[in-house]
Amino acid sequence: MMMYRLMKATHEYGAGTATFYMTSSKSLEIVMDLLATMREDCEKLAAGDLHELMRCWEIEHRIWTVEAHLRHIQYRKETRYPGFYYQADYPGQDDENWFCFVNSKFDPEKKEWDVKKVDYIKIIP
Repeated sequence: MMMYRLMKATHEYGAGTATFYMTSSKSLEIVMDLLATMREDCEKLAAGDLHELMRCWEIEHRIWTVEAHLRHIQYRKETRYPGFYYQADYPGQDDENWFCFVNSKFDPEKKEWDVKKVDYIKIIP
């Protein structure tokens, strides 16, 4: 059931099919709260066999992956990939400020995300 909860949260708040790939700053805040709740609930997952254990680890990793992806969308104040997702608060591309990569990492000791811009360097003319 945890997989369905994750899918429902991302479809409704994280630019999924339920919202026609549209999200907003407020929706992203809501889905981040839902992910935090899901992560707490994952501590109580149990497995009856090795297959179920694999599924428990898989959902844990999916939550991390979804959170990283949504933090990138949240950090980038534009809609970089029309057709993939739309950010209602920032509907257009802003090449002047956002023609770059967005990288992130999680510090497990501080329990904080570090999201930053990294310059795009064109190596093929």
